[in-house]
Amino acid sequence: MSFEAWTIFALFWVVFVTTPGPNAVNCISNGMSLPFPKAMLGVLAILTQASGFLILSALGVTALIATSPTAFFIAKLMGAGFLIWLGVRGWMNATKPAPASERPARHVYLHALAVATINPKSVAGYLAAFSQFVQPDVPIWQQMTVIMPTALVLTTLSYTGFTVLGAVMGKAALGAVFNTWVRRVMATCFIIYGVLLGASTAPSARG
Repeated sequence: MSFEAWTIFALFWVVFVTTPGPNAVNCISNGMSLPFPKAMLGVLAILTQASGFLILSALGVTALIATSPTAFFIAKLMGAGFLIWLGVRGWMNATKPAPASERPARHVYLHALAVATINPKSVAGYLAAFSQFVQPDVPIWQQMTVIMPTALVLTTLSYTGFTVLGAVMGKAALGAVFNTWVRRVMATCFIIYGVLLGASTAPSARG
């Protein structure tokens, strides 16, 4: 991968991981309600998902899923239902004290992993990255030595930033009313993402 191609890929990935979505909302929520080290388990889960999707994309599995309407439809319904359920539950629990010490580390990690993985819109991002930036005349795993570190570092920086933002917001939300409405706004975001996901169409691979 040339330096010019790497620069374009890096800029694409910055936009991809900094555009607010379910992962960002979940990181902000974790930062608000959990001790910072435990909240960072959510970032670790996102990196796990990103690593898996990058490898699957390199193997061509992502393109296969994207061109299978049935697989995408099933994943879309599961993802939309999950996000809407998170939003409804978050809205209903917004007036309750945040369970800062009741969520075990495994739950924080698996919850973030589910949010990151079950959203099939992620397929569009990874498919776009590989259809636009991978050079067909260069061995894929040779290119992955550049693509993976770049993507994972940028992903880490982005979602760590969202987690820090949540921690700052949590400290600022000293009033119960403000805290409740911040949590309701984030719950509403999950519902909106779920509805948008349910209305989305399958991404298409570009040859």
